[in-house]
Amino acid sequence: MAKTKELSVEDKLRAIYSLQLIDSKIDEIRNVRGELPLEVEDLEDEVEGLTKRLEKFKGDLDAIDTQVKEKKNAIEEHKTTIKKYQEQQKNVRNNREYNSLSKEVEFQELEIQLAEKHIKEMKASIEHKKEVVVQTKEKLDSKQSHLKHKKAELKDIMAETEKEESLLLEKSEAYEKKIEERLLTAYKRIRGSVRNGLAVVSIERGASAGSFFTIPPQTQMEIAGRKRILTDEHSGRILIDSVLADEVKEEMDKLFAKLK
Repeated sequence: MAKTKELSVEDKLRAIYSLQLIDSKIDEIRNVRGELPLEVEDLEDEVEGLTKRLEKFKGDLDAIDTQVKEKKNAIEEHKTTIKKYQEQQKNVRNNREYNSLSKEVEFQELEIQLAEKHIKEMKASIEHKKEVVVQTKEKLDSKQSHLKHKKAELKDIMAETEKEESLLLEKSEAYEKKIEERLLTAYKRIRGSVRNGLAVVSIERGASAGSFFTIPPQTQMEIAGRKRILTDEHSGRILIDSVLADEVKEEMDKLFAKLK
């Protein structure tokens, strides 16, 4: 099997800077979306949480309402029992039986009082929960409206950029395959460690782009010679000369224009 011809340093620099420009274009598209996808996700979580909370409150109200009905039924049963005991008192043979029935009546009356107390407490709980339900419903309606607006906003942005981003991602993957693993790993490591994602920069006015540290003339000559891949000692970024950068940028601008 014929051995694959190794790329020259210049070809490696062209490929890695092309990848940088493609990845920066992807970053630019994603920056246009900003925090919008996260905002939508957070709002969806809030809406889900409020919906579950509302369902729980409604379940609680149904449960309390059932308990109130049970207490009312119990009161009616106690009243029926009282009437029964009072009828029995009319036919007692002695005071002991009468007093025994009186105690039963008194017990039933206490049970009625306790049930009425519980009903009063439960009705107060119902009123409080109804207020919370109204507040929660208002908050949910507001969040749902906000979510609808944000989703529409995100949909519009996605419609404008999704196709271009997809094509750029394909190009990014294609250029990654052109670059040797060690250099690609270094590129991704640098890119991940710098705020603006620039792992490859050109020399501008004697310094690497975006830096105030001057690069020694000898090093600038080596970079322009394209015989070795050199990095900025201050930022760690891969350096290329401005002429090569302009050539690659012109080529990539043509590519980007076709993708739109």
